[in-house]
Amino acid sequence: MLSRRHFLTGAASASLTLAKAAFKPSIAQPATTQARRLIVDSQIHMWPPNRPDRPWVAGAQPQIPEPFTIERVVPLIDEAGVARVVIVPPTLEGERIDYAQEAVRRYPGRFGIMARIALEKPDRAAQLTTWRQQQGVLGVRLNITAEQAHWLTDDTADWFWPAAEKAQIPIMFLTAGQTAEFGRIAERHPQLTLIIDHMGVSSATLRAGKLPEAVAQSAALAKYPNVSVKLSSVPLFSSEPYPWRDVTPHIRRLYDAFGPRRCHWGTDVTNSYAKATYRQRVTHFTEELAFLSEEDKDWIMGKSIIERLRWS
Repeated sequence: MLSRRHFLTGAASASLTLAKAAFKPSIAQPATTQARRLIVDSQIHMWPPNRPDRPWVAGAQPQIPEPFTIERVVPLIDEAGVARVVIVPPTLEGERIDYAQEAVRRYPGRFGIMARIALEKPDRAAQLTTWRQQQGVLGVRLNITAEQAHWLTDDTADWFWPAAEKAQIPIMFLTAGQTAEFGRIAERHPQLTLIIDHMGVSSATLRAGKLPEAVAQSAALAKYPNVSVKLSSVPLFSSEPYPWRDVTPHIRRLYDAFGPRRCHWGTDVTNSYAKATYRQRVTHFTEELAFLSEEDKDWIMGKSIIERLRWS
């Protein structure tokens, strides 16, 4: 495992400088600590209304009943002092990213996109060579359901890993309890950037009562330098009110395993929208986790994801 003290590179410093220069919030940040710290939400779903000329994917259900639009997101992140957001288009958008790209166009420097790809369709391989040339696109997000789990053990997805590694495409992924399968992928493709979503805990895993097992699978992948983890969606995993102390041991376990430079804060705000304010999701990490130093917070809250995604 790479040392926490030796992970910072000149490239990371350059990326951070560019990131700070690009951030021009529409209103002033309210907290001086947050004004000094680059804060990047590593996951937000955004989607427009379902309408005849732009329908949602048949059978897909949004995480909250109403659309989660650009107009709703920008005031939230402004008020909380969040500089940048990684948009993960929801499943109801299919493979289309035009709405996410609208956010990129309207707010230059503030939004990036982890676009979806049909993992079961090898003909998509040609797209990867120019993937990051699409406006705002930073990488790929994979959401592998229990019904699709066999893709990780048969030859369905074998085309994807070397193609993404060659094209230098970062991958965010979530499984229904199969995070351990990515150990083999990480070892065979050491130049492939792999980012575990939501501490490795899916909604299905949570319903099955297997949160500790899922976190353990994620922590086991820390031995691979090309793997990092998003400490996101915390309110969803808690049965307590803010500041969600019952999840702290799981956060601490992943922090100890990966170190702050391979941990990424994020909200996935719509997956637990009624359980917490957006600002609470920020202050949970900046104010409530006593084991984090101020330098740790700098990395976890923004610097680490900027570096991992090569987001200039």
